[in-house]
Amino acid sequence: MTAQKSSAPLGNVFPPNAEWLAKWREDAIEPDLPIIDPHHHLWERSDHRYLMSDLLDDTNSGHQVVATVFVECMAMYRADGPPELRPVGETEFVNGTAAMSASSAYGPTRLCAGIVGFADLTLGERVRPVLEAHIRAGGGRFRGIRHAAGWDASEQIRNSHTNPPQGLLRDAAFRAGFAQLAPLGLSFDAWLYHPQLGDLVDLARAFPGTTIILDHVGGPLGYGPYAGKADETFAGWSQSIRALSGCPNVVVKLGGLGMRLGVFDFHKREAPVSSEVLAAAWKPWIDTCIEAFSPERCMYESNFPVDKVTCSYAVLWNAFKRLASGASAAEKTALFSGTARRVYRL
Repeated sequence: MTAQKSSAPLGNVFPPNAEWLAKWREDAIEPDLPIIDPHHHLWERSDHRYLMSDLLDDTNSGHQVVATVFVECMAMYRADGPPELRPVGETEFVNGTAAMSASSAYGPTRLCAGIVGFADLTLGERVRPVLEAHIRAGGGRFRGIRHAAGWDASEQIRNSHTNPPQGLLRDAAFRAGFAQLAPLGLSFDAWLYHPQLGDLVDLARAFPGTTIILDHVGGPLGYGPYAGKADETFAGWSQSIRALSGCPNVVVKLGGLGMRLGVFDFHKREAPVSSEVLAAAWKPWIDTCIEAFSPERCMYESNFPVDKVTCSYAVLWNAFKRLASGASAAEKTALFSGTARRVYRL
């Protein structure tokens, strides 16, 4: 592997602007459609807080969100102890939130019903005790690992928050750690950038017995050297998505297109755009994934609060419902709750 490029943790994440978001509001479309949100975060940072009450404000904004899945974001790591075990603190923290939600004292939504944490898979076989510690700390809710692999040769592109080296998914030590997941019944959330999708295809083929969830439709980049090249990016990305869909152990999360690192710049507008505008813009990317993978291998996600720089929670799910307007009842069930329920065993 090559030397690591420096990158600030969570450097691509920006706090949402509540005053700006309030300039556009919508009532929920199809408010009775059950939703499992399979991708959100919780954190308290120096510049932004998104904890249980903040998540509830969003999930209670008009849509019927029945459950959620938390995905790692370097929150509440232990301050001491063996470095490889410090991320278990995040699982302990999130499981506490899940236990509070499970009391029904905060409403019917089961927050953090599934938990995806971080473990350094480059530890190889030595990662197994870390995985077992996460499982214990998760109180029956721990479902898998995300070891973010986002890397690009350009100095303008920030690496993922785990600061991975080039070629992480092909590294022998990483794969030795990855091999520990399936025996423990754990899945792998893959976060990477669109030029790296070929690496994920190779990984999925090498480990056909491990469930892999592709986050954020494969991370299409739209800044730095990729700025103004959306058509070129889409062409290469769509070819890779179709190749990846040939791996039956892979499913894909439909979302993440509101991030500031992507190909859209709605966050720069004077006011937020409507769900109708978002749906029209996102349609080629979402439709390509659904056509390649089928609804049974796709799930809509919020990626909140990261995508909250573009729109509110209510508007986001309205956009998804507009995109799914032509789907059958069975297909809608899969896209909005069924796939997430099955994959994360909720």
